[in-house]
This record gives sequence, structure tokens and C-alpha cells, in this order.
Amino acid sequence: MMRLRGGWVVGPDGVLEHGTVVLDGPRIAAIAADTGDAGAAPGDVDCRGRWIVPGFIDTHIHGGHGVDVLDGGDAVARVAAHLPRYGVTGFLPTTVACPPDLLRRFLTAVEACRDGRAPGAARVLGAHLESNFINADYKGAQPERCLRLPPRRDAPPEPDDEFSGAAILDAIAAHRAAVRIVTLAPELPGALDLVRHLAAAGHRVSLGHSAATYEEGVAAIAAGARHATHLFNRMPPLTHRAPGLAGAVLGAPEVTCEVVCDGYHVHPAVVRLVAQMKGRGGLVAITDGTAGAGLAVGATARLGAHTIVVRERCAELADGTLAGSITTMDAVFRFLIGPVGLGVVEAAHLTATTPAEALGRADLGLLAAGAAADLVVLDGGFQVRQTWVDGVPVWNSGGAPAVSPTGGLQ
Repeated sequence: MMRLRGGWVVGPDGVLEHGTVVLDGPRIAAIAADTGDAGAAPGDVDCRGRWIVPGFIDTHIHGGHGVDVLDGGDAVARVAAHLPRYGVTGFLPTTVACPPDLLRRFLTAVEACRDGRAPGAARVLGAHLESNFINADYKGAQPERCLRLPPRRDAPPEPDDEFSGAAILDAIAAHRAAVRIVTLAPELPGALDLVRHLAAAGHRVSLGHSAATYEEGVAAIAAGARHATHLFNRMPPLTHRAPGLAGAVLGAPEVTCEVVCDGYHVHPAVVRLVAQMKGRGGLVAITDGTAGAGLAVGATARLGAHTIVVRERCAELADGTLAGSITTMDAVFRFLIGPVGLGVVEAAHLTATTPAEALGRADLGLLAAGAAADLVVLDGGFQVRQTWVDGVPVWNSGGAPAVSPTGGLQ
């Protein structure tokens, strides 16, 4: 047994002041008040003046520290290795549209990391494919040459010598269990049948990079879509006469919406409104982080086949097109508590509990007896001090416990 003692333990429904989290190997054995009566034991971790929160789960991240997950070789493993310093204990490496041979190599790497997590690394929970089946008018930084229409029985073969949409679906089918989320545009010809096919095969279908109308969004939800990719970004704006795809997913309680929480992609006031509308179970805070995260302003990196440039608040293509974020999940947590104005319990839900629920992982994303011992110790300024995965510390920044924060606990 190991105990993390004396911290503010952020549980699913509130904060336990002066709490103790008892670990039994890879699981949480108990959470209890720390009265100090038992005395210190060998291996106890003093968490006085610190917050203990569930490990962050990022469902949409392309890379970091100069590494894109499509770089090949050990790229996925390298991203998994650097994420614990930001409090991430699990993530979905996320692609841009790419050829099927590259997709197969990527998914093989995802499977290897998922089945054999390296010491010191975050869990690879599967893949998120920002797929080839998106709308070219809303592609953003996605490579247009890789975009395809969903294959249809009544459609002629695509006039393309490189690869077809069917070849992409074959690659997904060959690595079925590794693919957790697939983003597509529901207005494309044949897309509703593709939604039904992917949902029936066990994938979580996400709507995004899309020009869909409200009605087309509603039809896709009826067909089985249950997720929305970076809400508001790369879709038509919501207006009072044309609510569009954003209005469709916001009005559907069964749909979980991703929001890029870097303070640049979406205004804090809008994030707050979405949190109020969707509730704890309907909003997932993501980074949409690129290989530019962790690099200096002006540095270049890759996003799939594109070169991106790190700017002060985001990443861009050379022509100025927004190409994802440079934020990290610890910064997302601070953004939710600071500019957005949420309490620590709600912030923990959006960064850990809700993404775990969206992925069907009831054992992750919360501090409770029986759950996986994936957690983060934060100081009074919500900076990462320690990250634990499977009951083992995988990141330790050092430093003394912070001074107790003033004000009430939320």
C-alpha cells in the first residue's frame, strides 16, 4: 500500500480537504480523511498544500515537442513519453488525413504502445482519426490531396491512381480495435451510411470539418454520431436563423462536444456557455496540440505533410491558416479555472472524467475506490508536481508544497 496524504482530493462530487488517497498497486484502494492519527509510514507522499486530481485525458492531440504522431517510427511512443509532465495519463494520438499505407503504419504503432506502455509514459488509449472524409471547404490545415468521398455501391470508381476512400476503410477495418474516434463531414454523399457503418463497428463517430446544416447534423446524430470535433472551429457559425452543425450537436444530449481550451480557438465566455449548456457529461476539453507544443515561438514543425510555424498563441501554416494549438493539458486545466471561471471539480470532469466516459473507460478519469491509480498532484497554482500512472510516479517536478490557497474550495 502507498498513501498520498494531506492534499485537497478532487473527487467526482466535491473536494475532500486534508484527504488521503490509498493506492494498492495499479488501483485506488480507498479515499479517506487524513486525521494524522496513523502517523507517517515508509513510502507515504506528503501532499499538504497540494491538489490531487484525476489524470488528464486528451482525446485530440497531434503531437508535441517537435514530434508529429504521423512521423513514423517511434513517434507515438515519443509523444506518450513527454505527456506526463503536463499531467496527461491517457490520450488519443490524432491524425490528419493521410494515405492508407501511412495510416496502417500509424495504427500499428498505436497498437504497440497501447498493448505495451513504456515506463514513464502516458497510456495510449487508441487513435482519433481526423479522417479523409471531411469537407474540403472546411479542411483548415488538412491536406486536400488526401480527401476522399465515402465509398458508395452506386458510385463509379474514384478517378485517382493513388488511393480510394475504400482503401482508407480497409485500413481502419484491419486495425478495428485501435480506432476509437473517427471525424467526418456528414453532408458528403454517402456519409450517413458511413456513420452507420462505423458506429455499428464500434467506433465513436465525430462530426467536424464540415459545412453541414442543422438538419444534416441532426440526421447524422440519428444515424449514430455521438461526438463533435473541436466545436465551432472548421464549421459554419451558429446563428439564430441557421444554427448549423454547432446548433445540432449543442442541442443533442447524447453528443459529447470537444472544445479547444487554449483561450485562442474559442473565447472563454463561449466555453463557459457550452459548459452550462452541455453539463459535465457533454463537454470534453482538448488541446488539439501539434508538434509545435513545447517549442519556441518561430520554430517550425510538421502536421502530417505540412510545415507549421509556432506563433505566440497557436500554430499556423506558412500562409497564415490556423493549424492547431500549442497548449498543453495542464494549461487547459488552468484556463478552465481562471478565464472560464469553473470550479476545480468541474474542471476535473472536463479534462478527465468526461473524456474517459466518452471512450467507455469507467476505470479511468476519476478518483474513487477501484479506479485506476492515474492521478496528478498539482501545487496551489495548479502547476504539475507529480503524475502517476497505474500507481507508479512517471513524472516528478520536485519543489516544496505550495502555500494553502485562499478562498473556498469548489
